[in-house]
Amino acid sequence: MTTSPENTKIGFIGLGLMGKSMAKHLIQSGYSVTVFNRSKKSMEELRSAGAKLADAPEGLASASDIVIDMVTDAPDVLEVILGKEGVIATLKSGGAVIDMSTNSPDTSMQIASKLAEKGIGFLDAPVSGGDKGAREATLAIMVGGEKVTFEKCLPVLKCMGREIVYMGGTGSGQATKLVNQVAVSIHTLATSEALLLGTAAGLNGKDLIRVLTGGAANSWNLANLGPRILQRDFEPGFKVAHIQKDLKYVIRLAEKYNIPLFGTSVAYQLFGALVADHGGEKGTQAIAQVLESLAKREIKSSS
Repeated sequence: MTTSPENTKIGFIGLGLMGKSMAKHLIQSGYSVTVFNRSKKSMEELRSAGAKLADAPEGLASASDIVIDMVTDAPDVLEVILGKEGVIATLKSGGAVIDMSTNSPDTSMQIASKLAEKGIGFLDAPVSGGDKGAREATLAIMVGGEKVTFEKCLPVLKCMGREIVYMGGTGSGQATKLVNQVAVSIHTLATSEALLLGTAAGLNGKDLIRVLTGGAANSWNLANLGPRILQRDFEPGFKVAHIQKDLKYVIRLAEKYNIPLFGTSVAYQLFGALVADHGGEKGTQAIAQVLESLAKREIKSSS
């Protein structure tokens, strides 16, 4: 049996840069949505959009059939789902939890095992697409877990994303997202290096992006983050602190399978340098600023 707005109540935990938009899409799709967030300002904004408010994950879960979390890191996920006032305390048997944050396959396995003891389904369903994808409901959603739970929750996922792919058993969604972050981090570094070299050689930055996006060098990062670098816009669509956290899990997964990831390791160190220099709240395109500092040259649209 699949879910529908008429017979399904949803709880949403985590109203950050992306979660807020994702929860709004569920409300706009007709679902009854209860929200919880550490920042009360975001909760009030969702109340204005039609959501009900909860004081804790425990209270939210008691009023929900499906609970979605979109929080920062594994410790946060474990706290809101398995903690003393977590979802597990009150979510009814037959319910489901969808973890849409990015952490690790091991975390997913741990949560799924505990929830299964209470008859609760679990999906690890991290997303890609940044704040733009969240606002436009065009996220790519990669899902791991029991197939029956996936099919039950698919209508809910379709409210938030466009490309929704079932990747396999529990942990497969998180593993897929970590693979995604390998490509994302290297593409972002490649975009920054290309613009740094090209503008240093006297090429017009806008024309450079135009020609590169028209050929084999094109990537989402080049097309979307390249212009922002030229405009000196380092506001986050996805934060440096978050990509560095994700790459931490990538490195651990690579070590588990003895896989060398040279490019990813370089990107991880460069993002780490930004975090150390108080740049964790900037967008990932700010990796260009680390290169600029090393080169002692700013990326400018035209020389």
